[in-house]
Amino acid sequence: MQFADLSIWKYLASIVDIALVWYVIYKLINVIKGTKAVQLLKGILVILLVRVVGEWLGLTTLSWMMQQAINWGFLAIIIIFQPELRRALEQLGRGRFFSRSSTQDDDNQEKTVEAIIKATDYMAKRRIGALISIERETGMSDYIETGIRLNSNISSELLINIFIPNTPLHDGAVIIQKNNVSAAACYLPLSESPFISKELGTRHRAALGISEVTDSLTVIVSEETGNISLTKNGELHRDLKLEELKELLTSELVIQTKTKQASSARWNWRGKQNG
Repeated sequence: MQFADLSIWKYLASIVDIALVWYVIYKLINVIKGTKAVQLLKGILVILLVRVVGEWLGLTTLSWMMQQAINWGFLAIIIIFQPELRRALEQLGRGRFFSRSSTQDDDNQEKTVEAIIKATDYMAKRRIGALISIERETGMSDYIETGIRLNSNISSELLINIFIPNTPLHDGAVIIQKNNVSAAACYLPLSESPFISKELGTRHRAALGISEVTDSLTVIVSEETGNISLTKNGELHRDLKLEELKELLTSELVIQTKTKQASSARWNWRGKQNG
């Protein structure tokens, strides 16, 4: 009887152990989700896969190279993932590591689009230069840290005031994160593409640069012409009308979000029905 009880306790302890490990892994994935570390993690998985396939096919040199990459991988991970590891430790210190993740609300997405459209209309008519970048799946925390933290509710009035010439925050980009103005006066990476028109200035190069390394949407208002542009996935959409800009933002931010939520809800409903 005592032996049976001991086996049960060992069995329960193993279940709890596995559950805790999976939960920690899940939270770690949430920490790096939406950052450049995701792409690097995919690269590590590719190396492991090549290592296994090379050994299976008897490719000695390739297997040796992949093994060397794995042997030095631990040190490389510490160096490459340093910003993400630091952020995870900061969240752990603040007690946020085990907090629940929040989801974006459709109404807030629509308000964000309306605020951007209204502010863009005002600034374009008065030729006030602006650079507004909207975070999506790929995190922009590294770029937010280069600017001035605001963490403010988004409004057209706030966006307009930020970009008024000769004010402390007008030079640089505003980054919108989770429907809030996260930071202003942020530095974005400049695109080095040789195909960019010579007519375009630093704002357009910065907007293209950030679209090449993240999946963000970036709205540009030209200070010289008042023209409105938008970048996404390394593409520049120039000389947009206000209606076209609104249609693009609504399609990318509102409609796609609703589609994802509807797909998730349908999956959950089917799961409950089958269960």
